[in-house]
Parts: sequence; structure tokens; C-alpha cells
Amino acid sequence: MKLYANEISSATSRVRIALALKGLPVQTHAVTILGDDAQNRQADYLRVNPQGLVPALLTDNGVLITQSLAIVEYLDDRFPEPPLLPADPEDRAFSRSVALAIASEIHALLPPRVAAYLRTVPGMDADGVANWNRHWLTEGLTAIETLIAGRRTGQYVAGDAPSVADIFLFPQAVGAQRAGLELGRWPHIAEIVDALGALPAFYANLQVPRR
Repeated sequence: MKLYANEISSATSRVRIALALKGLPVQTHAVTILGDDAQNRQADYLRVNPQGLVPALLTDNGVLITQSLAIVEYLDDRFPEPPLLPADPEDRAFSRSVALAIASEIHALLPPRVAAYLRTVPGMDADGVANWNRHWLTEGLTAIETLIAGRRTGQYVAGDAPSVADIFLFPQAVGAQRAGLELGRWPHIAEIVDALGALPAFYANLQVPRR
């Protein structure tokens, strides 16, 4: 398998974590995503992924899969151990809902291409972009904290084994910390992130110091 990836991309981190949890080797092809000459906006990469986004996974059958949730669920279908979705149907749906809340409602407002566009808006400067990011991180994580508080049954988001919810939550929470937000305002998220940070698959793929 070949993974088109970028080191600063939290979406890429989700796939790296899933691969690490399953112990799967992958050939990595680095794709730059910042600057006017970013490779993800160039013709060569657009022929790989017309969206110009990372990650993208080329399977060993030669099939390209885009979007991190689709990639993670493909890996889980193809290599079922350890499972990345709970066995209980309601817990499975909850795990997916948290992952989608992060991917669709938080992360979609924060990537470099959004920041690049915002900087073209009259009156918007770097501080304004940072405030934009903190606003949507705060709103999104506050909602997720409430969802988790009402349903959490184990050490992680949906039980005592990491699931897709945790795979998506961890990079986003680390990103919130880098944006200057304190995770302590969301006690369930903070506790889960602390537990995940002790697992090599998580801390090693975000360059987070081991606790």
C-alpha cells in the first residue's frame, strides 16, 4: 500500500494511527500542502487525487481511496484485527458520529486552504485566522464533550478499546492544544486524550511526548 501523506495534516495522522494499531506496513509518499508551490495543488498530484487533499491511499490492488474515514474503515474491513469499531451497533454508530463530527464539523473549517482564503478577506489578518480556528475548535469540542459525557462507558470514547472516534479525536485535540486551548475545559476529552497518549500508535504518529 502507498500512502500520500503530510506530516502536519491531522487527517493524515488518523490514517497513520489506524495503520499503527493494526501493525500494517505502508510506503509513504510525502506531499507538501503549504505555500504557493504546494504539491497538493499541482497537476501531478491532482491526477492522483482530484480533490488535492491528503491523505490518499493506493491499495495493493491499485485502487485509490480518498478521505480519512473511508480509508480507516477500508483498513478495518480488510484487516479486521484489532477492530476499530465496537461490536455493539449503537456503539458503532456513536463512534462514527463522533468521527464525523470532527471531520465534517470541525476539521473542515480549519485546513490550510481555508486559512489561505480567509487571509484574502479584507480586514482579516493572522490574528483573525487564529481566532477563527479557536472559535470553531471550541464550539465543536464543547459539543463532542457533551455527547461523550452522555454516553461514555469505558476508558475511551466508546468502550475500553480505541475506535475510529478516538482515532479522529486525538489529532484534533492535539491541534486544539497547539492553537492555545486548554483541554481541561473538556474533562472527558482530556481524560481520553491522556489515556490515548500512552499508546505508541497515537503518540508516535503525532510526535507527542510519551507520558
